[in-house]
Amino acid sequence: MRILSDALGYVMYFCYYLLHNYGLAIILFTLISKIVLLPVSVWVQKNSIKMVKMQPEINRIKAKHFGDADRIADEQSQIFKREKYNPLASLIPLVVQIILLMGLVEVIYHPLDYLLHMSQDVITAFNGLAISLAGVHPESSSVQLTVVEMIKSGNYAEQFAALQSSLAGVDIASVLQQVESISLDFCGINLSWVPSEVGGIDIIVPIAAGVSAWLLCVAQNAANVIQAEQSKLNKYGMMAFSVGLSLYLGWFVPAGVALYWIASNLFAILQQYLLNWAINPKDYVDYEALEASKQELDELQSIGGRKKPFARNPYAKREKKDFKRFFSVVNKHLVFYSESSGFYKYYQGIIEWLLAHTNLTIHYITSDPEDQIFALAEKENKIRAYYIGEKKLITLMMKMDADVVVMTMPDIENFHIKRSYVRKDIEYIYIPHGMDSLNMTMRTGSMDHYDTVYCVGKHHTEEIRKTEEAYGLPPKKLIDWGYCLLDRMIEDYKKADKTPHEKKHILIAPSWQKDNIVDSCLEGMLDDLAGKGYEVVVRPHPQQVRLQQDKMDRLKERYANNPDIEIQTDFSSNSTVFEADLLVTDWSGIAYEYAFATNKPVLFVDTPMKVMNPEYQKIDTVPINIWMRDVIGDRLDPAKTEETESKVRNLLEQKDAYHDKIEKIVEEYVYNLGNSAEVGAKYIVQAVQEQIKKAKEQ
Repeated sequence: MRILSDALGYVMYFCYYLLHNYGLAIILFTLISKIVLLPVSVWVQKNSIKMVKMQPEINRIKAKHFGDADRIADEQSQIFKREKYNPLASLIPLVVQIILLMGLVEVIYHPLDYLLHMSQDVITAFNGLAISLAGVHPESSSVQLTVVEMIKSGNYAEQFAALQSSLAGVDIASVLQQVESISLDFCGINLSWVPSEVGGIDIIVPIAAGVSAWLLCVAQNAANVIQAEQSKLNKYGMMAFSVGLSLYLGWFVPAGVALYWIASNLFAILQQYLLNWAINPKDYVDYEALEASKQELDELQSIGGRKKPFARNPYAKREKKDFKRFFSVVNKHLVFYSESSGFYKYYQGIIEWLLAHTNLTIHYITSDPEDQIFALAEKENKIRAYYIGEKKLITLMMKMDADVVVMTMPDIENFHIKRSYVRKDIEYIYIPHGMDSLNMTMRTGSMDHYDTVYCVGKHHTEEIRKTEEAYGLPPKKLIDWGYCLLDRMIEDYKKADKTPHEKKHILIAPSWQKDNIVDSCLEGMLDDLAGKGYEVVVRPHPQQVRLQQDKMDRLKERYANNPDIEIQTDFSSNSTVFEADLLVTDWSGIAYEYAFATNKPVLFVDTPMKVMNPEYQKIDTVPINIWMRDVIGDRLDPAKTEETESKVRNLLEQKDAYHDKIEKIVEEYVYNLGNSAEVGAKYIVQAVQEQIKKAKEQ
């Protein structure tokens, strides 16, 4: 450090020699240091631009391998090597500035060493005198500065006479003249003073240091190519740290050191804008691609809801344990994935058949910590249940190692859930969770990356084959399956009490979409049905209840005194859809489950269609959701709610005719009625056996 301070001392002496003002000398010294280090700053600017230029590619890697820190680090490291990028380069200016600061502190604490052109003997003598007199003048922060102040005061003639006698052959008068010529004042502040010791007007020094740091951070957040892309937390966190450090420096070190810090910050602002002018990041970075990649990554990070700062996940330990337990099992043959407990009903028939007729171990992953599968797994040793949250699921699926994976989640590969990159031969099976059109109610390409799709009926088979033809896709395995949930609903309905109601029960069950029944025409319909001899139950979609509680409360209040109308929002009732004599809905898939299980008609309200696939018309087939409305019931124009009661009455009067018509439709459009569980399970067994055989052959 002494070598550095000596070198900086010569520079400081040169600056002082030119300006004869200690404060201006420090500012000039700071400017010289910026100029000398300009090549480093240019290199850092180019390196920073290189980093931001790579960021879209890095963001997409983070999205592709979301949650897999090791894989992301490996691929990011390869990009850095390819682009010859050094991630530590941005630290170089900070490290250099700290080193300069440490050396400068030495210079400012010992100004006689560097501002006076004297021999080492003279300096040593002055240091000795300063130490001997330190107790006389203890308030000064530097013992050398004590000597300067004493010389200027003229009160210590005896001591200086002794000093002159000890320095034979030295022109002490010339030395004293040099000492007396030193001015440490700058803008009314003595640069040797430490604000924490002196107080008074010197308090402006740490304030000025803090303000300069704040200005630098504001400028960097706006203009620095890397800092501008940081999150608000990083930006303001760095700002708080920089301002805090500057306040500390300004308060506990001599004002001369703080002046260097202030000047350095201000010159850094000017330098940043000059660098941006000379080497403009916009000439190298594709900011549109960067923004798109950031949005893609942000969508993944928001899965499962934003985590509140310092909030703890109560299931984190359980998830970590289950994640480790899942991958501790080798040779997994069969895996089911469920988004929540409510999806088990779509697998139930298949799983029950597998448990009863095979020795297969079923690995059941769920993103619902309260899933009913955990209670079932406690009773059935062939079921192993795992809780994996939505974010952790991304990593688990990418590392999946199993023969067959069964899911009800569409769009695999299209969004955050990907096929395994560990095993390319896994057979992914899609099981529908509805009997209506896959083409209209699923997103474009939702089935494209499944190997096998279970089809409810011939309408599913036709849609998928024509989709493959229209888009030039390779053919998938299509299994004439049926619908296990419908089979169970039919059996349950056969056992249900069918005692006729004194008042016909009407169930209104809207879907969750824009301008659904609740939003467009519910009150007009209820007013037309009120007092006409019906018991009407409205069951809004759970999402609508959750998001529009005020609207639900107003509906309840409006019909609170009408004994024939009930608005159900707590879903705690034990009554079932089967009890209704007539179902009223818009585009909900519940219409087909109700009609096909009970053979009762449905009144469809023609609200705007629920279309998830804007390209559905490219496929040369009319979705069942559209044409079936005129076959299993009647339609109501939402603008003509005064026709509600008449249409309801007409459908109830023709229930026998509809019974026979719907029964024929079910037989024609649902595969393997009453036997879908066995068909679905047997195909899974066959798929597992083929994978085992293939592995043995290899």
